[in-house]
Amino acid sequence: MLNIGIDIGGTKIAGGVVSADGTIVDRIRVDTPADTDALADAVADMVRHFRASHEVTAVGVAAAGFLDRTRSIMRHAPNIDWVEHPLRAELEARVGVAVVLENDANAAGWAEYRFGAGRGSSNMVMLTLGTGVGGAVIIDGQLLIGGRGAAGELGHVRFERGGRRCGCGLQGCLEQYASGRALQREAIAIADDPGLGAGLAQVRDEQGSIPGDAISRLILADDPGALEALHRVATALGETTGGFQATLDPEIFVIGGGVAQLGETLLAPVRAAYRAALPGGENAAPADFAIATLGNDAGLIGVADLAGGR
Repeated sequence: MLNIGIDIGGTKIAGGVVSADGTIVDRIRVDTPADTDALADAVADMVRHFRASHEVTAVGVAAAGFLDRTRSIMRHAPNIDWVEHPLRAELEARVGVAVVLENDANAAGWAEYRFGAGRGSSNMVMLTLGTGVGGAVIIDGQLLIGGRGAAGELGHVRFERGGRRCGCGLQGCLEQYASGRALQREAIAIADDPGLGAGLAQVRDEQGSIPGDAISRLILADDPGALEALHRVATALGETTGGFQATLDPEIFVIGGGVAQLGETLLAPVRAAYRAALPGGENAAPADFAIATLGNDAGLIGVADLAGGR
């Protein structure tokens, strides 16, 4: 059985033909058109291309944004001009077959649950640390959608009352403290410390900024300032996952996104903060933590599998 999965991003559309075991057997990547009609045409062209070469069973499309519970209407998208947009009907009219829509973070989480780091579990939480914090929740083998279709927005759980202003309009959201952008913010602040921040200050003075890849290199080189920035971010994430444990009781937390490339260097302080925040203390049964394994392919793999009826 082969399914088509298409992951619409703000700058790129990634498409693939995916087998039942999650293997991508064919793929295409194109730029995302600025015009929404042209975007829908690009998705349709991709589907037609794949169907001309492969016998496919279903089509799935993932995109960043808030979908309604029926997975038909894109209520709002951060990077594309969709507001209360009948996206599923628009795509189906162009491709002539049924289309399954899903939020991109949910699709990626489903892929990790089915084929990646969460494989073998029944209850999994995925947190993706990028510009913000994406989330996906699997409960008893089912993707959690919620009453209005917006479950799993874990980056917008409040971490600090009256805290940093978030792009969602609230203050103190987790993603302001535990994302790639948060790591960079902490590094910039620490660079002003003449002792602790010497390595970060040198990067700032040489490059005019402190980019994420430079912070990662300093972390892996045991630079004390960069490690302190990571510790602050990991602590925020770990403390919050303790709360997620009390609410959702997952067997495993899967951590993805750019910051997750730090691997165990990230997970060790996350686990420490998580255990300290875990209800029940030493008597609690902790969840496992793992780094996501499917990378940027997770969204298209996951939505292809969801389209296949899993």
